Amino acid sequence: MKGILFAAPSSGSGKTTVTSGIIRALHNKGYRISPFKTGPDYIDKGFLEMAAKNTAGNLDLHLQGDLGVLEAFTYVKPDTEYCIIEGAMGYYDGIYNTFENSSYDISKKIGVNTILIYTPKGEMFTAVTKIKGMVDFGHNSIIGVILNKVTEAHYDMLRIQIENHVGVKVLGYLPTIPEIEFKSRHLGLIQSEEMVKLDSNLDHLAEVVEKTIDLQSILNMCKTIPKQIRKSLKVKKKDLIIGVAKDKAFSFFYRENLEMLASVGKVVYFSPLSDLCLPNCHMLYLGGGYPELYKEALSNNHEMLEAIRMFSEKGGHIFAECGGFMYLNEAIEGYKMVGIFKGEIKMTTRLQRFGYIDIILDQTCFLGDKGDWIRGHEFHRSHCSIEDKDEIRSIMTIKKTGKDNHWHCGYLYKNTYGGYPHFSFMGNEKMFTNIMNRLTL
Repeated sequence: MKGILFAAPSSGSGKTTVTSGIIRALHNKGYRISPFKTGPDYIDKGFLEMAAKNTAGNLDLHLQGDLGVLEAFTYVKPDTEYCIIEGAMGYYDGIYNTFENSSYDISKKIGVNTILIYTPKGEMFTAVTKIKGMVDFGHNSIIGVILNKVTEAHYDMLRIQIENHVGVKVLGYLPTIPEIEFKSRHLGLIQSEEMVKLDSNLDHLAEVVEKTIDLQSILNMCKTIPKQIRKSLKVKKKDLIIGVAKDKAFSFFYRENLEMLASVGKVVYFSPLSDLCLPNCHMLYLGGGYPELYKEALSNNHEMLEAIRMFSEKGGHIFAECGGFMYLNEAIEGYKMVGIFKGEIKMTTRLQRFGYIDIILDQTCFLGDKGDWIRGHEFHRSHCSIEDKDEIRSIMTIKKTGKDNHWHCGYLYKNTYGGYPHFSFMGNEKMFTNIMNRLTL
């Protein structure tokens, strides 16, 4: 199995469009592609999944650890030929003012080459100097360039200068295609399932890519990804049933998390929007998403609200992240929700929390022991009015990675945990095994 990474100097450079077009073009040629996205992003990888017609994974050194980013490749389909990786943000942009956990850092850890996607903006030869700076800094990690949003004439002029002065191969270009540009939303891109005619647009994009980008050279630049043996999980039971909330309101999940759950039992999906009862299961997993967009429909499903409330009251285990946590509170913007946690969720116009976090458990619970360290990240615009009370209390001290500021979050009621942080189970295996080993029907 081989892989390659596509990167750019910054966000908004067209990485997702170009990468998706290449993936769909290779898929249409019969290649078996597994896509990946670096960083904690849930949304961009939805486009990659649509392009490949295959599930996408995440690669994140903070959330998964050095071995975790290699272990993530063990969850691809066995017949995968190529892993196409889209880098997040700018190629060298890592945690704060470093390149730690950047796409560059990840490319070095997994040993793959990088192709730079560059969008010239009102520039000619200056683009050559910028590309040379990026190539030279990376010590030969960037071995190819694709130009985005250029005409054929503009491309021909720049290609000669880049190859002469930078010394890397220019693999082609993508012209401006307004009807296919992926527009932004407050949590990133529009979710892929919401884009009208996305599948046909991807096929159209692939047709353009086949004419303007050298796909065979890209495949030739792919390098073999080192094999990693998946660690054995110390879970006592192997027949657990995990109920996962999955619908338009709850759609943010890491593939690796779902695969780890499936490795210790069976994952069954249910919809808080449309189902009237819960599946018979050991635990409920409520991930992130956009519950605020579906608050009326969620509020009107009284049977599901009551079913989840009673599951919690009877001591059932619930693990809720961000959007799932919002749903477990009293209300979202005035619409009644489950009410396990006695908070009111209000949406704001700006990010309340954003970035990687380091978490310390303040008390022993089913997530782990007091003092345990957990990796995570937050990204939300909502605010929760919940206050600590005897029966509901915060159990985490959270510190922003690389910063001194800290706060409290993560709430516990009986065996129900809810909080804004998102987690990768791969980088928090102790927490994962602690949770799984506490489950009973």
